[in-house]
Amino acid sequence: MSKRVIGALALAVALPLAATACGGGGGGGDSIVIGTKFDQPGLGMKNPDGTMSGFDVDVATYVAGELGYAPDKIEWKEAPSAQRENLIQNGQVSFIAATYSITDSRKEKVDFAGPYLITGQSLLVRSDSNDITGASSLENNKILCSVSGSTPAQKIKDEYPGVQLQQYDTYSACIEALKNGAVDAVTTDEVILAGYAAQSPGAFKIVGEPFSEERYGIGLKKDDTEMRTKINDALKKMEDSGAWKEAFDKNLGPAGITAPTPPPLDN
Repeated sequence: MSKRVIGALALAVALPLAATACGGGGGGGDSIVIGTKFDQPGLGMKNPDGTMSGFDVDVATYVAGELGYAPDKIEWKEAPSAQRENLIQNGQVSFIAATYSITDSRKEKVDFAGPYLITGQSLLVRSDSNDITGASSLENNKILCSVSGSTPAQKIKDEYPGVQLQQYDTYSACIEALKNGAVDAVTTDEVILAGYAAQSPGAFKIVGEPFSEERYGIGLKKDDTEMRTKINDALKKMEDSGAWKEAFDKNLGPAGITAPTPPPLDN
């Protein structure tokens, strides 16, 4: 990723993104609890003033609106990667929009609406690192960090067994470990890494080409066909109306990332 893009990403994170008040209260028909990430700039971020911002947040807010919930009726719940299925199965959230890749193993436990975004797994290293150029170069006694329960972590285990994989609860913890030299690289989806790189201009760089395809969906209770249909209808409306592109451009456009064509929804 070029310095221009990383520099623009810094601007994207600095700009005030879509803000949604954190409120609502638990349960009841007058509010809805939605799971998202709290530490992923440009996607799902809890800001210092308590507001929420990012593309995932905007998508979830639009869907909630189509379900009849105004922004001030949304209660945001943090949904770390390893806890997402449990939060859904236990009824602690109505749905989750949290860089949640659709996979066959997850579909055994939860259902998905979408996908609403497609990205790919990549690598983030310190800017002075020159010996990591892609996934294969990690098998040289390099320590790689990812998040417990995430698709990127599982892919490394399955396809790059020679890599020393450290798993933390959040990507922000991985970034801290990379910053202080405890790990050599961080892996997750490129749009996520770009946001973190922007938080520390000049400290990190993205290397290599994406080596997966990640299809982000909205997770919900298994076999809740009615809710899945409603969410897919909302996503389709968001895409057709131009609101999807508007949300993408607002949150990721200033980073130099051009809005793609929205992916077709699964039947």
